[in-house]
Amino acid sequence: MAITRGVSIALIASSVALASCGGLNPFSRGGGGTASAGAEQGIGVNSFLWRASLDTLSFMPLITADPWGGVINYDWHTPAASPGERFKATVFILDTRLRADALNVTVTREVRNEAGQWIAQPVNPQTETDLENAILTRARQLNLAHAG
Repeated sequence: MAITRGVSIALIASSVALASCGGLNPFSRGGGGTASAGAEQGIGVNSFLWRASLDTLSFMPLITADPWGGVINYDWHTPAASPGERFKATVFILDTRLRADALNVTVTREVRNEAGQWIAQPVNPQTETDLENAILTRARQLNLAHAG
């Protein structure tokens, strides 16, 4: 599992690195013009939101990450403080611009019953909003650091 995660992260990192190499990228969208801030060639979504999502949810195991489609899937995470519940998350980055409506986070929650089975439970909508706000805050920090 750790090897798969490491390989996934290496592939993503190399894709992002190659995307910034210039106009010869076969995966880039559009002509050889300049990319808007945060929308590097070869990545279909805002790069600051992308990086901020990976940073903010780095405590969760990564399953898949698609920088062209803007979807990041995380596997189950069980908080140390509550071993009887677990969470899973998916991040959708919907735009190349750094905007609040360019981000959507969904969280799934399960609780273990007395028989040891995981049972789906509702998630407080504020949890998803808080994660979105944390990602947006981090993305803005990355944007400011990049501009300065």
